[in-house]
Amino acid sequence: MRSVLLPSPSRPDLRPRTPLLPIFFRSWKRSFSRRSAMAPPPILSLALPSETGRVLSIQSHTVQGYVGNKSAVFPLQLLGYDVDPINSVQFSNHTGYPTFRGQVLNGQQLWDLIEGLGANELLYYTHLLTGYIGSVSFLDTVLQVVERLRSINPGLTYVCDPVMGDEGKLYVPKELVAVYREKVVPVASMLTPNQFEVELLTGLRVTCERDGLEACNILHAAGPTKVVITSLHIEDNLLLIGSHQKVKGQPPEQFKIVIPNIPAYFTGTGDLMTALLLGWSNKYPDNLDKASELAVSSLQAVLQRTVADYEKAGFDPQSSSLEIRLIQSQDDIRSPQIKYKAKKYT
Repeated sequence: MRSVLLPSPSRPDLRPRTPLLPIFFRSWKRSFSRRSAMAPPPILSLALPSETGRVLSIQSHTVQGYVGNKSAVFPLQLLGYDVDPINSVQFSNHTGYPTFRGQVLNGQQLWDLIEGLGANELLYYTHLLTGYIGSVSFLDTVLQVVERLRSINPGLTYVCDPVMGDEGKLYVPKELVAVYREKVVPVASMLTPNQFEVELLTGLRVTCERDGLEACNILHAAGPTKVVITSLHIEDNLLLIGSHQKVKGQPPEQFKIVIPNIPAYFTGTGDLMTALLLGWSNKYPDNLDKASELAVSSLQAVLQRTVADYEKAGFDPQSSSLEIRLIQSQDDIRSPQIKYKAKKYT
């Protein structure tokens, strides 16, 4: 126990009696007043922006695993982007588990965040990225966000992954399809639908490569200059089809990449692919085919490592959905070796 020296009649207490708290408060107040009078420090991502850009990413989030923003933010940062994420949902884990817990952001809450950024002049972005959105009200608010961001930066690139379903199954309210088709497609700069989603957006049944190219043309006529159908099953082949309309009204440059069909199911791959397409297409703005080669090569390296690691752990990769090995694959994301080449249509 610490000993305490107490005053006694023979030892008068000569310590000062001035209360310490008022002294501290006056000193702190003078210091605070000086700091308040100074200019606030700059936001370095605005004052000294990266050469690649500043991205606002509105997607889902899980505490464990890699889907939505957890799949998109880290790869974009590796590629040199400043990324500000807004989580449309925050769940304990993805919904493929037996159970999950968490919260869903509504449209008003999204707009509150945008208003907070705006109040501090933090709304200058070069890119907006959106993924899974679960309600019409939230998607309507996203459209307001697009308008607000473009009022500040008219050159904003909006990359939209219109997450609605896959393999013939719709997993968002059906009312969202019309909102995507009528309101989102016209304001998007790049769209990255899968086969089922491009059919929903165009009303065209896609059963061959020619159908895929025509679907891209329909979307170009509606708005976006870049369209990438990220997965297209034609007979026994898995393809990516890309289309870049460099001049409005002129025929687009179109290409395909044949992708290995890995016999396993992964979560977060669409979110990762769209992020990679944003990242590389901005670095190669006039070469969507090269950007797609880099994105596909990165993604395939991640998937192959994921399968190998599950097998190493003694788990059959075909028996359940797999969490991608994102952190372990960062070299393949930052500096991919191009193994899958684009073939241009003539």
